[in-house]
Formats: sequence, structure tokens, C-alpha cells
Amino acid sequence: MITIDDFAKVELRTAEVLSVEEHPNADRLLVLRIRLGEEERRLVAGIRAHYAPDELVGKTIIVVANLQPAMLRGVESQGMLLAVRDGDAVHVLTPDSSVASGLRVS
Repeated sequence: MITIDDFAKVELRTAEVLSVEEHPNADRLLVLRIRLGEEERRLVAGIRAHYAPDELVGKTIIVVANLQPAMLRGVESQGMLLAVRDGDAVHVLTPDSSVASGLRVS
């Protein structure tokens, strides 16, 4: 169990997916370019078996915005998208209506 203070450290924000490419060095990874408010970032996500790149472009997703960047198979990931696994299916979390990018999730 964590406290509310622990949870408050996690910055969840909305982000618009600008482009998606297959990772050049990994069969399971996609590289997403996202807009997080006025800032653009790159995320690497292990969802290639579940999404074609063109399925995500233009969607608004939920990301962990204050996660320390990490190198994943030679590509820097500057955050993490949120997804849920339901059996064999994986679903990227999205708001149920259109919202701006960069908004804080509360």
C-alpha cells in the first residue's frame, strides 16, 4: 500500500500521439512522438503486437509525465503510456471525450 502523498508524486497527463514508428531494434516495441502541452517527447512502448502504428496517431492517451527517461534498446523513452491488459488484449488508456494535450489527470 502507498500513501496519497506517494501517489501525488506521479504526474499523469494527457498527450496527443503525433506519429508512431516501429522500433528499429525490437520486435515488440513502438516509438511514439507525442505532444504534451507545448512540449514534444518520445515514448517507447511494448505494444507493437497489439497496435499498428497508424491506429494510435491522433489519439489522446494518458502518460506518466515525470518518469525518469530510460534507454530502451537504444532509443530514449521520455515517459510511459498507460495501458490495461484484458486476457491477451492490451488497450491503451484514453479519455472518453476530446481533451487538450498536457492536462493533468486527477
